[in-house]
Amino acid sequence: MSDYYSTTLDDLPLFAAPAQRHSPTSVAAADSMDRSTMNRLQRLIYDFLCDQPEGATDEEIARACGMNPSTARPRRIELVRHGLVVEAGERKTASGRRATVWRVK
Repeated sequence: MSDYYSTTLDDLPLFAAPAQRHSPTSVAAADSMDRSTMNRLQRLIYDFLCDQPEGATDEEIARACGMNPSTARPRRIELVRHGLVVEAGERKTASGRRATVWRVK
């Protein structure tokens, strides 16, 4: 099963490069990449949050960045794990539910 389905966040890679896990050469190539740099989607979310002094919910991030929420949320989680993004309170979503607001640290 993929690393993204681990039971704890500590097991997840900070900036996992895409790889075909069944292919040793693909895994080796991905592992050789510099994980200290953000990928394109992480950078898109980070740059958006830099322009949001009040922060944004996952819903707002996904909408503003033109991403599926299932793509945006894991990228935001990676930024949180790397210490670049932090919780900044709560507010209601479009459907009226409460959601965590995220901002750049």
